[in-house]
Amino acid sequence: MTDERSRRTVQAAQWSRFAVVAAVGLYALLFIVLNTHRVKVSFVFVSTRVSLIWVILLSLAVGVTLGVLLAPLHRRRQRSR
Repeated sequence: MTDERSRRTVQAAQWSRFAVVAAVGLYALLFIVLNTHRVKVSFVFVSTRVSLIWVILLSLAVGVTLGVLLAPLHRRRQRSR
């Protein structure tokens, strides 16, 4: 009896995860589709027109990269206090 109950619990957890992943995937797809209009982007020396989603993704990539690169510096400063 407990084997069947634990199997049901595991299946319920798997379906819950699947539902969350599906919802996040659908949200991401809608986000991309709704942000396809072109915008003018001015870099320091160059201006161009690109889809808004690429501007958002580039900003995300730059932010993640800076976070990864600066996190060890922050940790080192926290330890030295």
